Order: sequence, then structure tokens, then C-alpha cells
Amino acid sequence: MLNSTSITYQMKREILTFSNKISKCLHKPDRKFAADMTYGMLASGSCLLTDIVDQLHENSKKVNSVERLTRHLNKGTSDKALKSYLMTIKKWAPSEPVIHIDDSDVTKPDGYKFESLGLVRDGSESSNTKSVYKKGYHVTEACVLAHNNHPVSIYSHIHSSKEKNYSSANDITFAAMERGAALFGKATFALDRAYDDNKMFLKLDALQQDYVIRLKSNRKLLYHRNWTLATELCNRRKGKVKMNLFYKGKNHEAYLSHIKVQITASRKDIYLVLVYGITEHPMMLVTNKEIKSKDDVINIAKIYFSRWRIEEYFRCKKQIFQFENFRVRKLAAINALNFYITLCMAFLTLISMKSETNALKVSIIQKADPIKGKVQFCNYRLAKGIRGILSYAKEGIRLWFRTKRPTYRQLRLKLAP
Repeated sequence: MLNSTSITYQMKREILTFSNKISKCLHKPDRKFAADMTYGMLASGSCLLTDIVDQLHENSKKVNSVERLTRHLNKGTSDKALKSYLMTIKKWAPSEPVIHIDDSDVTKPDGYKFESLGLVRDGSESSNTKSVYKKGYHVTEACVLAHNNHPVSIYSHIHSSKEKNYSSANDITFAAMERGAALFGKATFALDRAYDDNKMFLKLDALQQDYVIRLKSNRKLLYHRNWTLATELCNRRKGKVKMNLFYKGKNHEAYLSHIKVQITASRKDIYLVLVYGITEHPMMLVTNKEIKSKDDVINIAKIYFSRWRIEEYFRCKKQIFQFENFRVRKLAAINALNFYITLCMAFLTLISMKSETNALKVSIIQKADPIKGKVQFCNYRLAKGIRGILSYAKEGIRLWFRTKRPTYRQLRLKLAP
């Protein structure tokens, strides 16, 4: 047997084992559909149904296979599959998990037939001075950092203000927070300036969760019985705790300081952590986690700066699986497609958590042929290596779901005595 053939077989088996673990509570047609979507996306590097069907190597006509996948997607995301996925992800997280929540967008500038298509701010073309709006959908994502600090999604929802009975984006964010609290019991939520809102503080307090949130420049805090701008508190102090940090491709020396303050939302004692030396203006982080030492201050800053991982998660999702290139039109189908992309991203994280000496992982890295030896986010090279290995496959996964038929005994004529 050729080495390429044996590695391809191992890769298929690994994908199907993961897919069957998620879809074990579903009926056989739904289990096969989940395996088709997961295998097809990883093999093609695309979420386009025609590309997925090409990798399945089925005997039926291509149009019929695409229609079959579309019918399953139109049913939406299975609650049983989602529950199995969350229970699997829970085992990958540490005892005190960090959850990052952020918003992104998928743009469909030339789309006309997509359901509830609205206007979104295109993050790839917008800047601090100019905002570019295009037709598309909002995406709210919540990712937990696994044991190897790779992000894994626990909540991903595509939504639009054009939907019928749409309430608000805050309700979507609250749903993400509730899922994280229900799944892990206690977690630390790391949020950017866009979430500097009294409603967010009150929601996290009600859920009894920890948080690290970056403040806006106009936020006022209660300090020594006076309401003071957070920026004024920055000017009054200097960083005393030194911290070496790798940020945006460069090594920095940051200096940290902290103050006990209160916020308008809950009037509870929290800490303002000031970070000097990274950006033009000092970063202002608030947290309700207890600070008793220098290490606690450094840990708060590290939690916030790990936010780049969810941003990289969005970028990886769009580049590897061409997330914005989908063709399904119903919003339920789009969210179901997004769920299977999430499964593929989780599978990449599963491979990344394997030992560096694991034979399959070594083969994937060799096939990817990366330039750099080590990176902090290896999903790109893993996806490339998996595509390269599965390119040797001449058959899909249909034979792995062969129907088991009962064996019938041969009829015999009873001879007369």
C-alpha cells in the first residue's frame, strides 16, 4: 500500500470519528449529511456546495447532490448536534476558561435574493476616519480558549436587522454570554471597547461572571467619591509594573498600574488597569477579578491581549473556507452552513492539540510545507496539509456508511418421511 494511500485513509477516519461524535444522536441520513459537509469542506477548502460535492465523488448527478445538501441545510441547525458539539468543546477548555466575544460581518454586495439582507459596516475596507457600508449580515461569535490557547467557537450566529421579529444586537450578545455561563459555570469574558455599555456590565454581574473590558475615552468612574473621566485618571498615574508583550508582530515593554474604582452600572468595587507603552494613548481595562499582587495585574492584561486570537479566528474562517462565498439564500440555511464551518474549525483545533510527535500531525505539517518552523496559530497550515492529503482520495466517504442488511437463511424444502 502506498504511503499516500494509508495517510489518506487515516485522515478520513479521523474526520469521520469527529463528525460521528457530534452527530451520534441523529438519524443515519443526517449523520451522513454531517459527514459529507465536514469532509467536503476540509477537502475542498470551500463552503460552496458545488466544491463540496466535487470532493464526495458520488455517482449521482452533481445537481442532485447539491439539491440534497441544500434540503438538509434548509432544515436549520440540529439542537442535538449543537448540544453534542458543546459537550465535546467543554472538555477542551481549562477549569477557568477565557471567553472572547466579538462581532464581525459577511458582505454580499452583489446579492439580491438572500433572505433579510441588510447593511453592515465592512471591516476590511473601513478605517477610523471612514466607514464603508455594504449589503450583508452581522456575525456574533463567542470563542473559548482551549488548553493550547487556540480559539474554539461556542456561539456563532448570523443575524440581520431586517429579520422579522428582530429585537436588537444586544440580545444576541446576551445569548452568547448566557451560553458561556451555562456551559462552564464560571468564566472570564474579555470584551473590546464596543462592549463598554452599562447593559453589558449589569448582564455579566447578573450571571455572576468575571470580565475584562476595555473602556472608551468618555467613560466616567467613581474615584474617591468623585466622578472622574478615565482618561484623567490615566494622566494622574504612571505604570510601575513592567511587562514584556508581543503585540501586532512586535515586542513591547508595557507598564501597568491599577486603581480601585466604581462604575455607573452597578456601583460595585472594580479595578481599573492602565496599560502604558503599547498604543498612543494608554489602554484602560476594567475588571471585577480580584487583584492582590503584580502577577494579578499582568494576568489581567494578558487576558485582554489574547483577544487577537478571536480576530485571527474570523480571518482564518473567511480565508480557509471562503466564508463569504456561500450561495444558500435562507437565513436558517446560512446559519446551518456556518455551524458546519465551525465544526471544521474545531477539527483543526483538535489536530493542533495533538502531540508534536503524532504521526498524522507530522504528515499534515510535512504536506503543508510551511516556511516558518513554529507559529502561535497553526490552523492555516493544518488546513493546507489536510487538503493536500485528501487530494489523493479517489473515493468519497459513501462506503463508510454502507447499509448493513440482514442475512436471510436459504429456504429449504422439507422432505416427506
